[in-house]
Amino acid sequence: MHDQPNHHDSHPALDLVRAAAAHHPGIEPRAAVNYQRTREMTIDELLLENRVVFLIGEINQASAARVMMQMLYLENQKRGQDIQLYINSPGGAVDDTLAIYDTMQFISSEVATFCIGRAYSGGSVLLCAGQKGKRHILPHAKVMVHQPYGGVTGQTSDIQIQAEEIIKAKRTLNEILARHTGQDVDKVAADGERDRFFSAEEALEYGLVDEVASFPAAKGGSGESPEKSGN
Repeated sequence: MHDQPNHHDSHPALDLVRAAAAHHPGIEPRAAVNYQRTREMTIDELLLENRVVFLIGEINQASAARVMMQMLYLENQKRGQDIQLYINSPGGAVDDTLAIYDTMQFISSEVATFCIGRAYSGGSVLLCAGQKGKRHILPHAKVMVHQPYGGVTGQTSDIQIQAEEIIKAKRTLNEILARHTGQDVDKVAADGERDRFFSAEEALEYGLVDEVASFPAAKGGSGESPEKSGN
């Protein structure tokens, strides 16, 4: 009677592990599995694995859904462990901005925010809504706050309804900015009547961020430890 082949020993994944272990005898099988898994992951998957979320471009239904799903996934995986949110956005829809904001406040994981490039309009709201003490901006990044825009069209009654919604949205955003920056809500409202731009240092002074990242000394920076300046 012939021995039946053991199909469990010929699984492709096991073959890869054996090959890696044979090529690097010092590697433990589990480490070989992790190595192979890492090589097969996309950059997005690798970033998410390290609890890094990016908000790049306009804030709309699609980009907001992506950010919220990733945050909720990370919250489910390791509840209470920090999430890093990198922002480079011109802003976008108020409703989608507030959806991300609510998610950030809802989860137990603290969200550290980083402005790379720009955080305008709704992007500035999300930047300052990060965990106090963990809101960062790169030296040449910029922040801009302003009142929400709204294209008002239709019948007179519809125009009135839309105008009232814009006023409500403006009040809500001003209250959020005031809450997270420590500024008086009336000052925030006045500053947002027109586009108000902030350099990295100005954003720090205003309370939109807590730290301005500095470049390592080897790259011509100040070399401050821990490579950040803040209040």
